[in-house]
Amino acid sequence: MPSIAQLHSWSREFIVFGVKEARACIFAGSFFSLLFISKYLPLGEFARYDFLFISAVLLQITLYLTKVETWNEVKTIFLFHVIGFVLETFKTHPAVGSWSYPEPGFFTVGTVPLFAGFMYAAVGSYIAQAWRILKLELKGFPPYSWMLVLCVAIYANFFTNHFIPDLRLILILAVFLLFARTTVHFTVVRARRYMPLALGFCLTAFFIWIAENISTFYGAWQYPDQVHVWSVVSTGKITSWFLLVIISFIIIAYLKYYKAVHAKRRAA
Repeated sequence: MPSIAQLHSWSREFIVFGVKEARACIFAGSFFSLLFISKYLPLGEFARYDFLFISAVLLQITLYLTKVETWNEVKTIFLFHVIGFVLETFKTHPAVGSWSYPEPGFFTVGTVPLFAGFMYAAVGSYIAQAWRILKLELKGFPPYSWMLVLCVAIYANFFTNHFIPDLRLILILAVFLLFARTTVHFTVVRARRYMPLALGFCLTAFFIWIAENISTFYGAWQYPDQVHVWSVVSTGKITSWFLLVIISFIIIAYLKYYKAVHAKRRAA
């Protein structure tokens, strides 16, 4: 049986972990709050999607000016915004119709309101913030060349699965094989903790799926089976988020690796 002191220490660490996770989710949580507020805010003639876009931009500027986010994190988030927007443009095309944005808006390109890219940026923001706040360190990480190939294959599959068989099960198997020996080490209070990286991917994807259900419930976007009445997002979407989380993680890990190598070369 653990002692009272141990239980107190574990409880304190659990609370601190929750606080740090909430801190890492500051952009994602704030953006999620905007989705909720915008559903009930009387905006008059001001389109809800435009309100979300302008608010997200102002939120990003505020977080940077208050030094909550670094300039490198802002650049990373912008990269995810572009990656997400390209995917959204393809998936919402009438010929594909994976999902749609039913409301009008001025800040829209084709079938995609510009606020949509921030949903992907929120995932990248969380990973970048958690990496810094929890002092993440990877052990047994596969070669970056393999990871970049995996990243490209995963992203390409989101497009090609409409024309050729979906390879996501093969890609998921490849993820578990490549990361079988990879652990992520982090610090909550003092002691270093660790967990299998693949488990971290699964947990993150599950919580994003929960957020997606709430977002579609409040009409941020809709899937074809939600046009007439809302229904729970298919659990199959968890695998999609699982793969998207991996893309985000690999890109951030590679950027940090590249920055470290570049710093060493300049120091030499």
